[in-house]
Amino acid sequence: MTNQSDPTKGSNPADHSQPLIEHLIELRTRVLHSVAAVMVIFLPLFYFANDLYAYISEPLRAYLPVGSTMIATEVASPFLTPFKLTLVLAVFIAIPFILHQIWSFVAPGLYSSEKRLAVPLLTSSVLLFYAGIAFAFYIVFPLIFGFFTSAAPAGVTVMTDINSYLDFVLKLFFAFGLAFEIPIATLLLVWTGATTVANLRKKRPYVVVGCFVVGMLLTPPDVISQMLLAIPMWILFEAGILFSVLISQRKTTDEAE
Repeated sequence: MTNQSDPTKGSNPADHSQPLIEHLIELRTRVLHSVAAVMVIFLPLFYFANDLYAYISEPLRAYLPVGSTMIATEVASPFLTPFKLTLVLAVFIAIPFILHQIWSFVAPGLYSSEKRLAVPLLTSSVLLFYAGIAFAFYIVFPLIFGFFTSAAPAGVTVMTDINSYLDFVLKLFFAFGLAFEIPIATLLLVWTGATTVANLRKKRPYVVVGCFVVGMLLTPPDVISQMLLAIPMWILFEAGILFSVLISQRKTTDEAE
């Protein structure tokens, strides 16, 4: 007697891999959309690349001695440096759209309560990142560049390379932009149950020391810039604790209901 198997029974391994393939296709689409958004912003901005660099270098050029200018020590620097600045600026501007693409990818797997919290967190993280960059550009840069140029030894003319200046500026932009995300990180740690508000309060002295250590590692080797990063980080940590208390109370209320 022949054993005939029902073709409708059993599972095809390809069927199990289909959801993964669909997710990978969607991820590729989201990445391509993000890259396209950056390029759409970059192309018109590149026409103003030199003007953008002149604006971003103003905090230093305002303190250069009379007759001193910035210099380009590499052959391609006059072109590549404004190009790099424009590309990074395009990424900064496109951050809301990029985060929206990330949100659209992960949102289907979130609970409704997580979705209600995720949207304000994403919006707040973008605003805090921009606030960190603005704080660095309008408050920190004038102070540290004024200090650096005034501290030059006698007989030394300050003439900064344009590429070195841009690398320095972008490093501080990222440092302050990420540092201003501390309230979001603190809030997520409490909300996910990784820690509690009481534990964070107990570890406050270690956090303060950590803020100054991070400030020392991410900023130039001078006390002014280190304090200008460490003190806002500490204040933002305290703000994160305050918001965590409010979120914890709301979460407890929702669970009780």
